[in-house]
Amino acid sequence: MPNTLLDVDLKNARVPQIHNRWHPDIPPIESVDIGDTWRCESVDWTGGQIGNNDSANDVRDVQLTQVHYLTGPVRVNGVKPGDLLVVDIADIGMLPDSEWGFTGIFDFNNGGGFLCDHYRDAGKMCWDFEGIYAKSRHIDNVKFAGLTHPGLIGCAPSMKLLEEWNRREAKLIATDPDRVPPLAAPPTTENAWMGQMKGSDAENAAKVAVRTVPGREHGGNCDIKNLSRGSKVYFPVYVDGANLSFGDIHFSQGDGEISFCGAIETAGWIDFHVDVIRGGMEKYGVKNPIFKPGPVEPRYSEYLVFEGISVDEQGDQHYMDATVAYRQACLNCIEYLKKFGYSGPQAYMLLSTAPVIGMVSGIVDIPNSVCTLALPTEIFDFDIRPNANGPTSKSRGKASVCS
Repeated sequence: MPNTLLDVDLKNARVPQIHNRWHPDIPPIESVDIGDTWRCESVDWTGGQIGNNDSANDVRDVQLTQVHYLTGPVRVNGVKPGDLLVVDIADIGMLPDSEWGFTGIFDFNNGGGFLCDHYRDAGKMCWDFEGIYAKSRHIDNVKFAGLTHPGLIGCAPSMKLLEEWNRREAKLIATDPDRVPPLAAPPTTENAWMGQMKGSDAENAAKVAVRTVPGREHGGNCDIKNLSRGSKVYFPVYVDGANLSFGDIHFSQGDGEISFCGAIETAGWIDFHVDVIRGGMEKYGVKNPIFKPGPVEPRYSEYLVFEGISVDEQGDQHYMDATVAYRQACLNCIEYLKKFGYSGPQAYMLLSTAPVIGMVSGIVDIPNSVCTLALPTEIFDFDIRPNANGPTSKSRGKASVCS
């Protein structure tokens, strides 16, 4: 059993081994050697803002300037810029005092989500874990195996890379600065937590430190569900020691995490092992992380696959727009599930959490991209396939929704 290098306090997320911004000067809280294996714990991505209850008010009122709460950084001695840091995710588990998770729809004015034009009000479902399975009192007749993974993991950026991120994201924001939801999340000192940095050093760094919302060249918030037990990740290194951090543990997630707070969010722990490939960035032409999926995943054999094309809800044609096409695939699946008695918010959050498979199936046939969403039928305890008798509609529980 690996030693716990960094632990967390579920009642106090703001401890020195936690930070919620990316900046090269955030000092490592611990160091390891190449070849070491160790365990780190993580709070949920909101730092405990969401409760295990039947109200969505806490999702509605989440302070997004607080997120994400990351454990680290951990320095890997001897690793240099230009190397590839090889990170093995040996194992993942839940903290004994936090064996539950939550899923949310964010309010339109507070982050929204992939389908925010259709689901503008905050919603929530809470999940209980039964070994590898998840069930929720907020949605009936559903149970599925989770593919647990860190939604967010990455190495520290160099100052040059940080400045490039701020430049290009500020340029995007300037195209529509008053947009709701916003185009990007710029730096802010509000609720910034810079780990061990204190006083004016922390405040000055927070003015330019980037938010952890998107994935970038260093990894970050990529929300890749297959980054689970047994995975191997090759991270580009930009600073001495790499300074690895992680957080945002997901018990389960569907491809796209479409409702934004869309996985089964939880606290937990991860066992890591590290190695290095000297000069690997140039040697292999690596700009963004590469990963090899692990051998552990839910084994569902039957799916219903929903298609979407680059034609939006208003009937307007878009040119080869995979985002529009995937949105249509999701909306088509939600409409189908509603025929069986599920509410729109229930179906929306289910697609965010269950191990659905999203694919860009066609990207060459002008003017339509074709995207698909594959829904495993075996997660339901009734037959959800189309048949001549039509769907059986009944009440399927109730998600918590603000209005």
